[in-house]
Amino acid sequence: MNDHEPSDAAESTPADTDQTVTTGDRAAAARKVKTFPQTPGVYLMKDAAGRVIYVGKAKNLRSRAGSYFLKAAELDRRTAELVQEIRDIDYLEADSEVDALLLESRLVKDVQPRFNSDLKDDKTFPYLQITTHEDFPRVEFTRTPRQKGVKLYGPFTSAGSLRGAIVVLQRIFKFRTCSLDIDADDEQWRWFRPCLLASIGQCTAPCNLRISKQEYRRDINRLKTFLDGGKKRLLEEMKQEMLTASGRLEFEQAARLRDEIRLLETLDQRGDLEEHVQPEVFLVDPKKGLAGLEKVLGLPRPPRVIEGVDIAHLAGNETVASLVQFIDGLPFKPGYKRYRIKTVTGIDDFKSIHEVVSRRFARLVREGAPLPDIFLVDGGKGQLSAAMDALESLGIEAPCVISLAKREEEIFLPGQSEPLRLSRDSYSLRLLEYVRDEAHRFAQHYHHLLRGKRSFDEER
Repeated sequence: MNDHEPSDAAESTPADTDQTVTTGDRAAAARKVKTFPQTPGVYLMKDAAGRVIYVGKAKNLRSRAGSYFLKAAELDRRTAELVQEIRDIDYLEADSEVDALLLESRLVKDVQPRFNSDLKDDKTFPYLQITTHEDFPRVEFTRTPRQKGVKLYGPFTSAGSLRGAIVVLQRIFKFRTCSLDIDADDEQWRWFRPCLLASIGQCTAPCNLRISKQEYRRDINRLKTFLDGGKKRLLEEMKQEMLTASGRLEFEQAARLRDEIRLLETLDQRGDLEEHVQPEVFLVDPKKGLAGLEKVLGLPRPPRVIEGVDIAHLAGNETVASLVQFIDGLPFKPGYKRYRIKTVTGIDDFKSIHEVVSRRFARLVREGAPLPDIFLVDGGKGQLSAAMDALESLGIEAPCVISLAKREEEIFLPGQSEPLRLSRDSYSLRLLEYVRDEAHRFAQHYHHLLRGKRSFDEER
């Protein structure tokens, strides 16, 4: 959250007469904001001289902008100075929350409002970075943007919103976010195994040379056009390309363009960006963590897909499980799964692990999906043995399956009596801890869903 933004609690409170501050010249602005639409967009705060002093984005303009005229905003140290200077407010509507996020970033850079000034040069704020020197440019979230060889967008005020937007946009433009150095002229890449993103249609898998350099760059150029604010022009160009492809009987290309056009036109229906937000990694360097795991676990290459599972108990009798997925060292929330344990009576973590592992890997094999490079079980020797028994019963050649015991952070490996003990400061252990802790957090969230008797989607 930017320091000048009110809290989410303030945003959710209606700007009603009893709670709205209407002193001095701010009264007109407070009345004006009540006429704002309840749609995504950007709001612009102005001072007595008519200068824009702050720009912010909103998924609900009336609610977000109205929160600045509540008494809570006047008392909050993060917003007190700003709200005292507000004398007028305007807005610009956007088609979706993603469009609002990009519009906010462009306006902050162009207008440079005083209360957004901390964003102008501060490199700790997030950027979207597209590499330009590679055969297959990658799209990255970064807080330390490069000076050369990249196209930068930002800074953005919200790391979470940017991560969510990247996930949404990747489903449309299917760009890669991995750190692989792919050479389009090296035929060996045709034998490389793509990650799960290719299996779910969220990446065109240039790592397997499934797309040409020219076609991939065309997708990246479309993404750049969208990020630069040319959405309307982009849609017109894509519709013309679709008609041309259809006329040439290139129906597969025409169908892909049709689907991308439909996704772009319905960005407002893609849901709240918070649904797609990826958790932040502050203490983990993903690349160093993966390189460390390759070394300490004796893997043939750095792992790309890590899955972690956690078992939890509801009210002492009902058992549930969560599965989280990390790709290239970062959480991939679309890959998260929930399980309600069906075959175990009472509390038995070992049998519960056996059931979850059986259900997970049976489905991967049934659907022809790639197995994870590392499968992490929360627990010790017993939990690891239960997981290995499940894989053996399925007749599946196990990937790297390990368990991580909480108390001493010991790593147990199949066939080894003594645990592996890593330095508490090692990047590899930090990454495993992060996977384990994220699985635990997701399991607790599942608890809350069940306690509230809310509907949910469960992995079969």
